Amino acid sequence: MRRIKIIFAFFFIITFIGCSDDDETRFFYELVTVHEATLPDQFNRGETYTINVSYFRPTDCHSFSGFDYTKLGNERTVSVVNLVVSEGNCKELEKKDLVKVSFDFFVGQENSYVFRFWQGRNENGDNQFLTIEVPVI
Repeated sequence: MRRIKIIFAFFFIITFIGCSDDDETRFFYELVTVHEATLPDQFNRGETYTINVSYFRPTDCHSFSGFDYTKLGNERTVSVVNLVVSEGNCKELEKKDLVKVSFDFFVGQENSYVFRFWQGRNENGDNQFLTIEVPVI
């Protein structure tokens, strides 16, 4: 019985230490501005297209996490999401690192699609977008 108590105490201590919040590593998600997006001049209904997007990675703590993607009617709003892992030592990149990412887009029944790629905020705090309309034939 004493051996079981010792084993239980050992696992409890290991679990407590492992769950300690002394770790200085912090992470969060951040939208980064789209530099460029490449789409075809037109879509064919029922086909899938690869949409290429590029952005500049701001620090060495940023890494691509995915896209924030919303749709409303024929409008698609796309933002690039980065995971930022910070241990308090992030370095801004002197030579900005251009990152190219992509997503697949299936063309449905719309006559055209309007893509709005988030490019940050202006001096008034309003969202700015790179807007590209692609007709469907």
